Amino acid sequence: MSAPAIPATETATEAPQWVARVARLTLVALPTLLVAGVLCLITFLAGGGLNLSTRTPVEIALTLACGIGIAAAILLAPPGRSRETLASGEHPRFGQRLYGAWAAALLLALAALSALSVIWSVQPDASWQDAGRLFAYSAVFALAVLLARAAPAQWSAVLGGVLLAAVIVCGYALLTKIFPNAIGVAQNNGHVYARLQAPYGYWNAIGLAAAIGAIGCMWLGARRAGHAVLSALAYPTMGLMLVTLLLAYSRGALAALVLGLALWLCLVPLRLRGAAVLCIGALGALVVVAWDFSQHALTTDDIPLAERLSAGHQLGVLLAAMLVALTLVGLAIGFVFGRRTLSPQTRRRAGTMLLALPVIAVIALAGLLTVSHRGLFGSISHTVSTLTNPNAPVPANGPGRLTAIGSVRARYWNEALEIFTDHPLLGVGAEGYETARLRYRTAILNVGQAHGFIVQTLADLGLVGLLVVLALLGAWMCAAGRATHPFNRRWQRWRWQALAGRKRLYSAERVGLLTLVCVVATFGIHSFVDWTWYVPGVACAALLCAGWVAGRGPLSSILAVAGAPAGLDQGRDGDPTSHTPRWRSLTLGEIGPLRAGIAAAIVVCALLAAWVEWQPQRSVDASNEALALVGRNPTAALAAAHTAVSRDPLSAEALLTLAAVQEGAGQSAAAAATYEHAVHLQPSNFHTWQALGEYDLRVGQPQAALQALRATVYLNPEAVAPRAEITDNAELLSIQNAYLQALRDTASGGGTAVH
Repeated sequence: MSAPAIPATETATEAPQWVARVARLTLVALPTLLVAGVLCLITFLAGGGLNLSTRTPVEIALTLACGIGIAAAILLAPPGRSRETLASGEHPRFGQRLYGAWAAALLLALAALSALSVIWSVQPDASWQDAGRLFAYSAVFALAVLLARAAPAQWSAVLGGVLLAAVIVCGYALLTKIFPNAIGVAQNNGHVYARLQAPYGYWNAIGLAAAIGAIGCMWLGARRAGHAVLSALAYPTMGLMLVTLLLAYSRGALAALVLGLALWLCLVPLRLRGAAVLCIGALGALVVVAWDFSQHALTTDDIPLAERLSAGHQLGVLLAAMLVALTLVGLAIGFVFGRRTLSPQTRRRAGTMLLALPVIAVIALAGLLTVSHRGLFGSISHTVSTLTNPNAPVPANGPGRLTAIGSVRARYWNEALEIFTDHPLLGVGAEGYETARLRYRTAILNVGQAHGFIVQTLADLGLVGLLVVLALLGAWMCAAGRATHPFNRRWQRWRWQALAGRKRLYSAERVGLLTLVCVVATFGIHSFVDWTWYVPGVACAALLCAGWVAGRGPLSSILAVAGAPAGLDQGRDGDPTSHTPRWRSLTLGEIGPLRAGIAAAIVVCALLAAWVEWQPQRSVDASNEALALVGRNPTAALAAAHTAVSRDPLSAEALLTLAAVQEGAGQSAAAAATYEHAVHLQPSNFHTWQALGEYDLRVGQPQAALQALRATVYLNPEAVAPRAEITDNAELLSIQNAYLQALRDTASGGGTAVH
C-alpha cells in the first residue's frame, strides 16, 4: 500500500510560514543588533579616547550620523491631529512638547562653554578638542531623545543592544588573557598585563563596561515577557560580566556595580528573579576568579609568554565550563518556575532572606572591625583618612588592590581643588587640568585627568561649569522621573481618576526604563571617581540610555491591560505601553517650511561641527609631513608647517613644528618670532618655554635662555634635566635642584606644595 499523499495546500503553506517566522524574528532582532554593532564599532575604533588619530574619525562619524538622524526624525515625525491625545493611540504631532529637550540643550550648552573656554584656557588646543568630543556626545544624546519619541516600542532594542555590546567587549577582553600570544600582545603593544584592559586600553573602563552589562543581565533574567531561552542566557552572561570586572581589578567599577544593583533592587519589583540571576552568576564567577587569583602566571605583569599561555588556556577551559554550567542552570530554573509561581508565603520568606543577607554582612563586618586592634571607630577613621590622604601609598597592581583602601585619587583631587581655588569662576579652560596641575603637584607623577568628573569640572570650568552640570543633572532627573516614577508604586494618571483604587502595575516597558536609569546611575557613580567620561564606548552607551529615558515622556498607559481605557492600543506581549506611532509618507505640504528649515539647519551645523572636529588631526598630519620633508625639501616643509598652523591656530605643537622648520631653513628671525608666539599663546605650558629656552641656547643667548628655562622649571621641575649645554649654569641648576628637592620633601610629608 502506498503512503498517503500530502495535500498540496499543506506543503504550499508550510514553507511560507517558516520563512515568515524567520523574517519576523530577524526584524525584531535587527534594532538590537544595530545598537550593539554601533557601540562595538565605537569601542574598537576609538579605544580609550585619548588618541587623537583614532578618536577623531569616531567623533566625525557620530556628529554626521546623529545630525542626519535628528534631521530625519524631524522630517518624518507624524503630524498627528491637534485634538488627539496619547490615549487615542496617535503619536504626538510635530511641534508638541518634546520631552528631554532641556537636558539636550544643557548638554549642548556645556559643549559650547568648553568651546568658549579657549579664550582663557591654559591649553586652548586641548579645550577645542574637548569641545568637539562634547558636541559629538550632545548629538548622540539628542538623537536618543528623538528616537524615544519616534519609536517608543524599541526600548528593548536599546537595552538589549547595550547588553549585547557589553558581552562582546567583555568576551574580547577575556580572550586577550586566554590567548595572550595572539590577541593580548597585539592589544598591549608587546607587554602582557595581569589586569584586563583591552579594548579600551584602560582597566577601569572595561570594569565599567562589565558593570553596565551586569545591570542589563538583571533585566534580562528577571523579565516576565520575552523568550525563555534568552532569559536563561542571563545566568552565564552575569557570570561573564562578574569575571571580567574582577579580573580588571577595578575597585571603582565594583563599587559602582554594588550601588547600581542596590538601586535596581529598590526600584524594580522583580527582586527574587533578579537575585537568582545575581547570586547564581556570582557563584559561578567566584569559582573562576578564585582559581585565577591563585595562579602567579595570571596575576603578575610581564610573565614569560610561554608560562602565561599555558595558564591562559586553562583559564579558557574553566571559563567555558562555567558558561555551560550556568546556561544549564538558567534553563532548568526557567523550565521549573516558568510553569508554576511561588506562593505568597514563599515569596515573603525569600524576600526576607534576601533583605537579611546585607544586614548580616554589615553586622559581621562591624564585628570584625570591633575586635581589630584599631576598634570599630578607629578603623572607620583610619579608612577615611587613608582615602583622603594625598600621600597614601598606592596599592600594588594585583588582585590585592580589590581590598586595598589607599588610592592616588586623593592627590589628583587635591590638586584639582587647588586649581579651582585659584580660578573659581571659570577654571583654567576645558582639559586644562593636565597643564595647570604641574604647578600644584606634590609628587612627580604624570596624569592627564583628575579622575573625577566633578573635580575635573571645577578645575576646568569653575563654578559656571558646575552650575551647568548640576542643571543638566536636574533636568535629566525630572525627565527620567516623568517616564518612570521610580519611587512611587501606586500613582495613577489624572485622566483616569474614575479607575481609582486599582494598583499601578509595572509593565515591561517601565521595568526596562527603570533598568536604563540604573545603567545611567552606574555610569555616573563610576564617573565620580574616574575619567571614563572620556572613553567613547562606555560614554555613548550611557548617553544612549540617558537620552532614551529623558525623551520617552509619560508612559501611554500605567494600568493593567484590563483596566486601561478601551481606546488604548496594546503592543507586543500584551504591554499597553508598547505602542508604535502610525507612520506614513508625508507630503511636502505636511512637512512645512519650518520643519524643513530646522532639519536643514541641523544638517549644516553637523557638517560644520564635523569639519571643526577634523582640523586638529589635519594639523597633526601636516606637521608630520613637514617634519618628514624638512631634510630634503625645505620649501615644501615650510608650506606644510604653515598649513598645520592655519588648520589649528590654537595648537602649540603646530607652532613649534613651524619654528623648527624655519630654524632648519635658516630663517632665524622668523623662528624666534614663532617660538615667542607659542609662548604668548600658551604661557602656562612648559613645553613652549622649554622650546624657546633651548632655541636661545642654540643661537648663543644664554641670558635669554636662562629666563625661559627658569619659567620651564617653575612650571614643571621635571622638564629640564642637566645637559651638556646648561651644566655650566650654576644658577639654573640650583633652581632646578631646589624645586626637585621641594617635590621630594612634599612627597615624604615634610614640605609644602610647589607654587
